[in-house]
Order: sequence, then structure tokens, then C-alpha cells
Amino acid sequence: METLVSHKAQLATLQKRIAEMVAHQGIERLTDELSDLNRQMESPGFWDRPDEAQTVNRRHAEVERTIETCNSMTRQAEDLEVLIELVEEEGAEDMVGEIIEKLEQLTRQVEDRQLALMLSGEADAYDAIVTIHPGAGGTESADWAGMLHRMYVRWAERQGHKVEQLDLLPGEEAGIKSVTFRVSGTNAYGYLKAEAGVHRLVRISPFDAAKRRHTSFASVFVSPDLPDDIEVEIDEKDLRVDVFRASGAGGQHINKTSSAVRITHEPTGIVVQCQNERSQHQNRAQALHVLKGRLYELELQKREQQMDEITGEKLDNAWGSQIRSYVFHPYQMVKDHRTSHETGNLQAVMDGDVTPFIRAWLLHRMAESGKMEK
Repeated sequence: METLVSHKAQLATLQKRIAEMVAHQGIERLTDELSDLNRQMESPGFWDRPDEAQTVNRRHAEVERTIETCNSMTRQAEDLEVLIELVEEEGAEDMVGEIIEKLEQLTRQVEDRQLALMLSGEADAYDAIVTIHPGAGGTESADWAGMLHRMYVRWAERQGHKVEQLDLLPGEEAGIKSVTFRVSGTNAYGYLKAEAGVHRLVRISPFDAAKRRHTSFASVFVSPDLPDDIEVEIDEKDLRVDVFRASGAGGQHINKTSSAVRITHEPTGIVVQCQNERSQHQNRAQALHVLKGRLYELELQKREQQMDEITGEKLDNAWGSQIRSYVFHPYQMVKDHRTSHETGNLQAVMDGDVTPFIRAWLLHRMAESGKMEK
């Protein structure tokens, strides 16, 4: 069968890619490392040193996950090879559909794994803290910030990640004035750092009675959610702490005490705030945790000497600085200005299909790194 020949060729290509990944990961070395980590975790007094134990435990989970992923892909390819041989020998054409389905599933897994292999940064494996601020433009920009928030929540759900809201300031008529949320999952920061910067929207405004076309901007900031064993020095003298009443939907839900906290790190100008916790103490601790991640990320960027790519800190939330444009009118298109990757399937992107843009950016960064090394 001609179709079966093409499926065999596709499988052979996948098997080659899997073999290359297994070799690149060094599965034998990782298996030895996993055995050593198991011995450490089983040793008496291991949990008496919480910081060290947390580091070892995190590495154990990472190594175990890598080994299982590689073994799973290898097993699936072998099972597919047997299935194709069975169809060839017995002429069971009714099983071709199953072969196609399994090939598509394995292809997605291989592509996802290859994408993950591009993430070798110091903090790429951590969870991510994302903050979105609208640019100038009142309700129109606040609505755009809300649309971006929904887009990233949907993306996280597609990835099987957990989303936890840390701070939300609703817009007066629609959308949001600001939002900060945590995305927890494998390599969440490594992926989402691709989204840091200014996002531009062009559409017919639903808030304009004259139905004119409007351009809006919103800034996305992304920082790693650092584990407790990572130290970042913060001088209290560099902090300006403001407290205020947490906002809500109104009525009985509005706080009567000033529990919300806003912290400004004066040397860098970074501002973080939290109002979702019940007490001022809890909100302050959460805000400091977010600030810690932002400062850590700033230091990583300095070390890489890429100050022009800091997460929006030096970008104007306006014309000429956007990383990506979302055009709703007069045509539909999303285009990334860093990589030139684009799509006309606007609705899919707004529903969370952002991974192709992330992949294009990671490939672009890898290519740029290759040029620098040469």
C-alpha cells in the first residue's frame, strides 16, 4: 500500500529524531545519576537539611521525567513499527487509521521534546510569574490586557500547567488595570519568557460608537518563580512599601483594612504588588517573592549582555517597541516582529495557541547564539 510506505518513512524519520535526542540526553549517564540521587534521598538524615534536600528532590524529578519521556517515545516507536508490519503481513487496512493517529501523537511528543531541549538557561526549568499592564488608552487598553490574560491562561491549560492568580486590579469599565499570576509546570519560565515585551492590538473598538479602528498596547513581564533555596539579596533601604485597600467587585467584598501591598525597588524602578492574600503580612511576603524573581531575571539578562531584551523594563508601552502585532481589522493576522513568524488564524492564537510563536523565538535565539559563538 502506497500510504503505508509513506507512514513507514515518517516513522523512520521519527525514530532517527528520537535516537538523536536519547543520545543528546545521555540516558545511560542519567540512569546512573538517578541511582545516585535515590541513594542520597534514602540516606539517614537526608531531610534534616531542607535546602539541600529540596535541590536534590527537584533534580531527581527532572532526571526521572527525562528518562521516562525518552523511554516512552522509544516504546511508542517500536509499537508502531510492529503495528505497521502487522498491517503489511495481514493486509488489515482498517488499522491504517490507528497508525495515522499514533504517528500524529508521537510526532507531537517528539516536537515538544525537541522544543524542551532548547531550554538550557539557568532558570528555564522554573515556574513563571507573569504580569500584564495595559498601555495608555483607558478602557480599550485595559480590555486588551484582559484578552492577553485569557490567552495565556488558555495556553497554560493546553500545556497541563496550573495557574494561580497573585494580584488582579480590574478595569473601571472592562478588562484589567494589572494582573500578576503564577504558571506552574515543566519549563514554564523557559517557554513564557518568549512572551515578554509589548503586544500591539489593531481592531474596530467595541467601545467606540463611531466604530473607528483603534491601536492598543499592553506590556507582558515574565520572571522565574524562584525556589526558596535560591538567594537574592534585597536591601530594605532600597524598598518603598505602600499599603492600600484591596479592590474588589464592590459591596461586602471590599476590604475595610489596608491589606494590599505595593513595593517599589528604587534602584531599578521595578514595581510589584499583591492584594489577593487575607493579611498585609501575607501580601508583603508574596510581593517580595515576585520582586525576588524579577531581580534575579534582571541579573541573568545582565550576565548575557542582552539588556535590550529585558522583560519590558526598558520598552515603551507604545509605537515602535512591540514584539508582536495582533490585527483584527481590516484583515486577521498575528505577526511576531522578532522572528517574522505569522499566522492568519487569529482566533486560535487568542484561544491559547501560542506555542508556534514560542518555538520560532527559541529557534531564532538558538540561531543567534550560534552566530555569536562563531
